[in-house]
Amino acid sequence: MTTWPFPEDADGFGPPLRGREAELAFIEARLDALARGEGGVVLVEGPAGSGKSRVLGEASASARRRGTRVFHGGADPEEQFVPLGPLLEGLLAGAAPLPDAARLRDLATVPGQRFWLLQELGDRLREAARTGPLLIVLDDLQWCDELTLLTLHTLAARLAPDAILWLVAVCGDSVPPRVRTTLDRIHRGGARAVVLGPLEDRAVARITEDVLGAVPGRDVLRVARRAGGVPLLLRELLDVLRDEEAVAIENGTARLTAAPLPARPLPSVGRRLGLLSDAARALVETAAAVGRPVTVSLLAELLGGSPAALITPLREALDTEWLAERGDRLEFRNALVRESVAAGLPLPVRRSLRGREARALPQSGVAAGAPSEPPTADAEPADRTDADTKNSDRTDADRLRTAAAELAATAPGPAAELALRALELTAADAPERPQVIAEAIPLLWQTGQAARARQLGASALSTGGLGPRDEARIRLGLARLATQYDFSEAVRQARAGAALPGLPEDLRARLLSLLCLGLVLSGDNEAAEQALPDARESAEVAGDRTLRAMLTVVESAVRFRRMDWSEALRLADLAAAVGAADSLWGPEGLWQSFLLNAAGRSEQALAVADAALRLAREQGRTSATRMWRTYRTRVLLDAGRLTDARAEAEAASMAPGEPGPDHLADVTLRYALTRVALHTNDQRAARRYAADAQRMRTEGAPLVRQVGAWTLALLADVDGRADAAAAVLADVVSALDEERPSQGSPLDPADAPGLVRVALRAGAHDAALRAVGVAERRAALNPGVTLLAATAAHARGLLDNDLDHLVRAVRLYEDTSRPLARASALEDAGRKLAATRRPEAVPYLDKALGLYARAGAERDVARVRRRLRAAGVRRRPAPAGYVARWPELTASELGVARLVAQGLTNRQVAERLSVSPHTVSSHLRRAFTKLDLTSRAELTRLVKTRDSGE
Repeated sequence: MTTWPFPEDADGFGPPLRGREAELAFIEARLDALARGEGGVVLVEGPAGSGKSRVLGEASASARRRGTRVFHGGADPEEQFVPLGPLLEGLLAGAAPLPDAARLRDLATVPGQRFWLLQELGDRLREAARTGPLLIVLDDLQWCDELTLLTLHTLAARLAPDAILWLVAVCGDSVPPRVRTTLDRIHRGGARAVVLGPLEDRAVARITEDVLGAVPGRDVLRVARRAGGVPLLLRELLDVLRDEEAVAIENGTARLTAAPLPARPLPSVGRRLGLLSDAARALVETAAAVGRPVTVSLLAELLGGSPAALITPLREALDTEWLAERGDRLEFRNALVRESVAAGLPLPVRRSLRGREARALPQSGVAAGAPSEPPTADAEPADRTDADTKNSDRTDADRLRTAAAELAATAPGPAAELALRALELTAADAPERPQVIAEAIPLLWQTGQAARARQLGASALSTGGLGPRDEARIRLGLARLATQYDFSEAVRQARAGAALPGLPEDLRARLLSLLCLGLVLSGDNEAAEQALPDARESAEVAGDRTLRAMLTVVESAVRFRRMDWSEALRLADLAAAVGAADSLWGPEGLWQSFLLNAAGRSEQALAVADAALRLAREQGRTSATRMWRTYRTRVLLDAGRLTDARAEAEAASMAPGEPGPDHLADVTLRYALTRVALHTNDQRAARRYAADAQRMRTEGAPLVRQVGAWTLALLADVDGRADAAAAVLADVVSALDEERPSQGSPLDPADAPGLVRVALRAGAHDAALRAVGVAERRAALNPGVTLLAATAAHARGLLDNDLDHLVRAVRLYEDTSRPLARASALEDAGRKLAATRRPEAVPYLDKALGLYARAGAERDVARVRRRLRAAGVRRRPAPAGYVARWPELTASELGVARLVAQGLTNRQVAERLSVSPHTVSSHLRRAFTKLDLTSRAELTRLVKTRDSGE
């Protein structure tokens, strides 16, 4: 017997069966009746993955416990050519088969003997039923051959008076007409039906708890409900959550650590897809790649055929319930299934189809279900007037705009192309032109054309004569893109737009929300807090979920800067859970990841960033991809992965068409690059970044100025210029005002000990004292955040030169994912011990050396080795994270080199390692330089030579 391999369909095995209590109770009642001598037919019907086979398995196990004899057979889509195969397999196999199996098999293979086969098989079953009741289970009836269907119908009716219960399962979404005819006959003969519908929420929650091992939180349940109540889809979705480490167990509750969850091909969807004909499969995959309801005409265009050619594959896709009709369009019955199919397609194929779709929509006139009017019979091309041309252009432009709006969420690149074409068709004096510009600005920004977007908006504003609504829409677009490049400009544009009279409430709400966000980003916390109530009230009136998510981020930032980290984290999680793909800026995930990293949970922060980066790349969102790479640089720095941080920073920096200063890059990318340069002793790069820091000190946004000052203080301290460091410390310390606490400077809690160290060397004891006071107050207000306690102890230990505090800091850092901070505390404790108790200092310094070496912090490694030599230790411990045969390369560089040596391209290596091709190029370039190589062939030979002994 061959059974369709659903993982949860094993007979009597597997996890508990949830949500089918009523169905099982009905079958149990039929088994009770069977024990009393009453036979019959029970038909179990439901869609793929609904648990039919599992129900059959539970029923079989229950029957065996009662002493009932069970025959269990199942069909296979690949073996429909075997006459009566599924039924005979069940009746003639197992521990107690029907007698004389060979004769029954022979009769089944000879067409002329089938009458005698039915007679003999019926007699054998009736004879067997005289010694005790029989349960005959037949799974996956939809794949049975003609003879099995005939036998089932005939024998079920003939043996109705006997103690024989037929338990038959059929997949309701793939029933061929011949099988449906048999089912109808069985129903008319008195068969009872058990229909497996979608699971209720309670069952979904219990299955989620079974798989994850903890009570699911609301965010996890929201994801679980995407399975549509289909048990198999649910379990596979939960497996993805678990395998991607997207769930963390906290206090017995499972919560998401990454949002949005990356789409993954699900095994059951792939198996179902494989059962379709080639033509139907191509149609389903194309519809999945489009990502939205689609017309038959557009599918035909994308598949390179005519609508008539799609009749057969389309009927198959509808009959098997992959697609459903919604008016004149087709859409997937389950969004999770669509995402799974699309995720199984190569990314270039998805992008190509979406691009072709974008070009096909306006040409075929199918955009947004607004069909073009047929031309009149007497309208000849030569008779067209200027008015006709304008009307035609306007109609085409409207179609292009509608198509762009529909594509914006899934394919912003083609959407931007359509928006620009619509703008070309819109006359300079057309009343709708400002709105067309406002629609194009965010699409251009998202696709990496920020400079063009800014120029377009500025030009529209400079022409004058705009109505309040048009001006507000354009300022909204400019504020939106300025939230990345110029925080102060974002505030100016949003404030000016919100002040315009007579705006619709939804437009005003968007402007006020962006104003609050811009104020938070710029570091003007007091102004952000004052603007928040008005924005929140306006967003509530507008009823916009996206704005509520954004304002929750603002409120979280306010709480964070008041040092209420627990509430800040709670609000950040809430914002990420309700945030939408069409957010004005999409800051929810960024802020959530920032807070996780700030709290010393860098691995969770990186998981959020990685998931968002994959999604941004898949959707072709250039701006979002760069923002996530920029931020990911900071997380990699704090996680002690300096080489990866530098490579990611180089990838993020390679973005043409930027409109000038980039404040997000200033406070994140350039700061991280400076720290990497200092740790790796890259003096040339450090000097280059000093010029950026000087420029940042003149910016209008307070946060940018503070980060610039802190960067200059670090650079001056490393160069031994105490006076220069002291000169800029005033700007740094100003952000530590206890009445207005900020994360601005030091930029991260783990920087507090560094600030104390720089201040003490610069002779600024008051600044050091204030830094320690803020660190200790922050830790006292947030006792659940271990990193804050560690940094407070570390800072106090440096200020007081106190060993106990330094040792306590070392211990606390062990529970965080901040290896560089822990190494610094180990080094400070070792330095303090070395003054009086050298032998006790060595273990601390050795551990610090290992952590620094693993991170690739060459300057710190050299300094700790000098301290060890001063303590009388001259051994050179092998740096952790390096391979003995490859002392020149970091672990990341070696990983890339070995994959390249296997013949993989940079893009293939990037996909294998889940990094960008730019990151791979950076690692490879550094490996070539360190190894003095000039070609991939040389690298391949070297890898084979060195690794041959491993």
